[in-house]
Amino acid sequence: MANKLKGLPLYHPRFWLTWVAVGVLRLLALLPYGLIQTLGPAVGRLYVLAMPGRKVIARTNIDLCFPDRSPEWRKQLLKDSFDSLGKTLLEAPLAWWAPTRRVAKLAHIHGMENLQAALARGKGVLLLTAHLNSPEFGGRLLVNEQSFVAMYRPSNNPVIDRMISRARLRWLPQIITRHNVRGVIRALKEGKAVWYAVDQNAGRRESVFAEFFGIPASTNPATARLARLSGALVVPFRAVRREDGKGHDIFLEAPWEDFPSGDLVADTRRVNDLVERWVRETPEQYMWIHRRFRTRPQRSDPRLYPVD
Repeated sequence: MANKLKGLPLYHPRFWLTWVAVGVLRLLALLPYGLIQTLGPAVGRLYVLAMPGRKVIARTNIDLCFPDRSPEWRKQLLKDSFDSLGKTLLEAPLAWWAPTRRVAKLAHIHGMENLQAALARGKGVLLLTAHLNSPEFGGRLLVNEQSFVAMYRPSNNPVIDRMISRARLRWLPQIITRHNVRGVIRALKEGKAVWYAVDQNAGRRESVFAEFFGIPASTNPATARLARLSGALVVPFRAVRREDGKGHDIFLEAPWEDFPSGDLVADTRRVNDLVERWVRETPEQYMWIHRRFRTRPQRSDPRLYPVD
């Protein structure tokens, strides 16, 4: 499908429905934040109806990661995670198009001194984050206080890709595709901070298998490699939606010491341990819909997902 869409004019009839969706997203950006929190669970339920396979994936992930919890607890977490996902879907348009005065009051930042001290070294900073609730919205809240560069995965739909890229460049100085390693290293060597999420299945070719919730997980080891090649510090960064519905807490942790260590597997395990700690603290805000354990250590290992 992606190859068929490449090269088509952006206003080709194949994209008309996409343009309608873009218009709807622009309208959603006008919603008050309180209303987004109210409507979010309903949107999450609609998402499940439209994408039932994602519910199967989320349930599988939760069962794998929390085998010691009761079936009732896991069932409630599954529901809560889609309630949170619905809010995330409505927060993204706000991140793309809302004026700064609207979103700035929703940011409650903790640990900005950690990022500023790391940047003061002049060797760049890897803002290491994960897919907890809305990475898009969390990034928008942080950039109001500190500029940074973001890595991203281009969309296969050129209309969506242009829309998101242009929206991000309204508040980011630069975006770099995830395969542009030279661009990332260049930005780091220029002393910039680079937003970087690395908590999804990484396939087999260049991945390292490091435990995540006690399960060997295909993980991109690029965090250690980028830090080694650039000399950048790693500053863990996450956004947590507040229970009172009044924005997000933005946490910037202390820069990692003794990283990279030279042991690529140990360094990658350290990344997974960080994400696991975050997930255990707010499990309902993690995006369980990704096939995190899709690639198995051995090709002969049984699949973990009934939906593949």
